[in-house]
Amino acid sequence: MTSKPGLPLSSQSNTSRTIATSTQGSSLADILERVLDKGIVIAGDISVSVASTELLHIRIRLLISSVDKAREMGINWWENDPYLTSKAQTLIDENRQLQERLQSLEAEMRSLKALASSQVEFGANKQFNDP
Repeated sequence: MTSKPGLPLSSQSNTSRTIATSTQGSSLADILERVLDKGIVIAGDISVSVASTELLHIRIRLLISSVDKAREMGINWWENDPYLTSKAQTLIDENRQLQERLQSLEAEMRSLKALASSQVEFGANKQFNDP
């Protein structure tokens, strides 16, 4: 067995050993896959105070997970949000049609009120003019 001069045998054997860590050999894709599979929650509070008077308080809650994991946890708000689904254009068109219908009905109501008030005036004038 040959050894380097000046180094004890125990030091030579320690230099060839490596410490295994949980992220050793992991690529970014592996780490991302683990985070999305298990999920990660980041929470924090931010407060801005002047002279012990709180001016601003922000509570931050962030959940990072895969869609499947979020569904397992009962989180699926994006499925019902019309602006995040294909229903968005349908809802916009339906809203426009309803607004046009409302305007039409309001115009019809104004004409009916005007007609009713003119008939009341005509009836009142007829009573005063009849002998």
